[in-house]
Amino acid sequence: MTDDAVAGFSTPITARWTWTAELGSFRAVKNLHTILAVVLAVVLAMLTGFPAAGQDASSEKLFLRGDTVLFLGPGILHSCAHNSYFKRGDRIGFRFTAINPATGKRDRASQLVVHLNYRGQTIDLPMRDRQNLKQPEREFWIAEWKVPDDAMTGIINYTVTARDPQGRTGEYKPFDVEPSQVTIVEERAWLKR
Repeated sequence: MTDDAVAGFSTPITARWTWTAELGSFRAVKNLHTILAVVLAVVLAMLTGFPAAGQDASSEKLFLRGDTVLFLGPGILHSCAHNSYFKRGDRIGFRFTAINPATGKRDRASQLVVHLNYRGQTIDLPMRDRQNLKQPEREFWIAEWKVPDDAMTGIINYTVTARDPQGRTGEYKPFDVEPSQVTIVEERAWLKR
């Protein structure tokens, strides 16, 4: 057998890392790299999948989404249709849900509140869960506000906040774009639409 060949191997020893004496240290380095890779993967998974040290589950924010609609009454044409323009006397409906980002689901025990800024004052409208046995697909909360007969025309700002039983919170603010804001309009502007 030559120096460049070992029984059972056709590749010369010099072409491999090393042989006998260094074979053990090569395995040790290979094992060390594997261990480091596994540790790094576990650390990254912990950082992305779990709250950071010192945080609990309540530090995760709830994801809120919803819309404003015209509440006319069950079975009436255009009731619950998306809307952002309302006239005096209209019933504005707020429909929202709060999703836990970790589960992708809502907790029916969560509390949602619409905060309406009207004439310099904040009006808090607690929302109620809309889902029931007859309509289980309605996985959202609702609140209603009737536009006063003496309401001034213009934009009415609002936000919606949520808190679930585990202490997670979330807030919804509409886009700061005039056509998407809740707007009170004159009766004649309403009729021209």
